[in-house]
Amino acid sequence: MFTRRRSLTAAAMLPAAGILAGPCPADAQADASASWPNRPIRIIVGFAAGGGTDITTRTLAPRLQAILGQPIVVENRPGGGGSLATEAVVHAAPDGYTLLMGTIASLVINPVMQRLPFDVRTDLTPISMSVDVLNILVVPPDRPWRSVPELIAAAKAQPDTLAYGSSGVGSAGHLGGALLDRLADIRTIHVPYRGGGQLITDILSGKVDFAIATAATTLPHIEAGKLRALAVPTARRSPLVPDLPTIAEAAGLPDYDLANWYALLGPRGLPQPIVRRLNAAMGDALRDPEIVATLARHGLEAQPSTPEELARHIREQTEKWAPVVRAAGATAN
Repeated sequence: MFTRRRSLTAAAMLPAAGILAGPCPADAQADASASWPNRPIRIIVGFAAGGGTDITTRTLAPRLQAILGQPIVVENRPGGGGSLATEAVVHAAPDGYTLLMGTIASLVINPVMQRLPFDVRTDLTPISMSVDVLNILVVPPDRPWRSVPELIAAAKAQPDTLAYGSSGVGSAGHLGGALLDRLADIRTIHVPYRGGGQLITDILSGKVDFAIATAATTLPHIEAGKLRALAVPTARRSPLVPDLPTIAEAAGLPDYDLANWYALLGPRGLPQPIVRRLNAAMGDALRDPEIVATLARHGLEAQPSTPEELARHIREQTEKWAPVVRAAGATAN
């Protein structure tokens, strides 16, 4: 905040004071914003390489680099269902060079399930939505189940035996399994991984019995016959896999509806000129026909937004999922 000078005379008597003191913080921030970016920009992903968040970020990175004129470095920092990456960005300098590709897990679900040393509502700056994410319920091909009711029947017959994997604690796949337990009145075992890539490796080898995982990681294996797709967890069927029923219709669970999405954010205090440039760059990238087509092949629907729309979306999603997470008994374990 600027301090009002006592008088023009006092100001005239000390002409060098401002020079000796250096520029005020607001001026320095304005200068930094005007020259931004002048070095590489890092986007931190909270999951291991090969998962949906990683694929999304690496698909966007070359186009963002072309628009902004600086290298875009994608850094994988898995752990805590995305919380480690989120905390790293929370503590980063608000200069536009450290950003987060956040998920419903790191921005909505984890803050409900566990006490975190930060508040995503106040410690991050929303920039833009990125994509809506299609998830698919899959099982290894050596398992006998060919429908959701058959999977549920097996879980009922063997309580606390069948294991489902997810890309991490608090991920959409974690909540999806917990919801299935609750709504179908079954008890299964949650096995969290450090990303979708590691999860797929183990479900391909049959180390877990089923998973609700991103289409980005499952579709190639479904098409190759290495995974069996049973359903999608959304309220409506997906045009990408129109023959797959929803879990709600297949299992007679009308309340089953699981959304998944990713978004770009920065640290608290990110200057608005930088926010606007990043938002415009994301909008351009997410409207690029080649990128839209690439994302769609992975079950990712480009969804650019304004920062205000993203902030509202996070609030609304928290209001929607907080009671569901608590009722489902999903925890950070």
